[in-house]
Amino acid sequence: MDIDWTHAAPTVLAAFLASLVEFVEALTIVLAVGAVRGWRSALGGTGMALLVLLAIVVTLGPALTRIPLDLVQLGVGTLILLFGMRWLRKAILRSAGIIPLHDEDAEYAKETALLRGLGGMGQGWDGVAVSAAFKITMIEGIEVVFIVVALGAAGGGLLIPASIGAIAALLLVVALGLVLHRPVAMIPENMLKFIVGLLLCSFGTFWIGEGMGVVWPGGDLAIVALIAGFLTAALALVRLCRARALRVAVSMQAGQ
Repeated sequence: MDIDWTHAAPTVLAAFLASLVEFVEALTIVLAVGAVRGWRSALGGTGMALLVLLAIVVTLGPALTRIPLDLVQLGVGTLILLFGMRWLRKAILRSAGIIPLHDEDAEYAKETALLRGLGGMGQGWDGVAVSAAFKITMIEGIEVVFIVVALGAAGGGLLIPASIGAIAALLLVVALGLVLHRPVAMIPENMLKFIVGLLLCSFGTFWIGEGMGVVWPGGDLAIVALIAGFLTAALALVRLCRARALRVAVSMQAGQ
């Protein structure tokens, strides 16, 4: 199958960035499990989860191609838009200081303390470690699978490019984990979520329009205009939320 990589580049980027965020969060827990409970069980649980996720992608991807493209674009576009709005909402609130930034180092310390209190370890496979690594990899991986399958199906034959983006993110996170042996805290997670939220909202809106028969001016270039529109609205909301939070803080201080 011939792939137009110029057309596929935005899909690869969106899948890569979204997967990067999820895999970084999963890596934090897997590192904690390995450091406290043992690496064989931690990597075993992670590997089993990755095999399950791969099977889901292989099953769902081709199945969606049998559905008329306009229906897939409309349905998946709606889900992608809602998914992107959830990420963008959190990123806006974190940028405005309404909710705290996600701290991978703090999450690692918390998970490490929890794992140490779960009892002793035997000589063989550690069920606690396998279960913890499997669960976190599945939780974060399901979101990656959803994004990869949605980007691949709704974009029309882009499952392979979307999968390449996700695999590249996985390999990068694994490499960083092997080198650093610690949470990848230097990656600006909130900025990534902001960018991914913009991309998913823009892709979702574009595909909803295509599913409804809308002819976008400029074709795929309309996605760039949608990204600019969502970015402008998001930055305006950050300023509004920040100003409101400041007014509330001042009012509370005045009332004391």
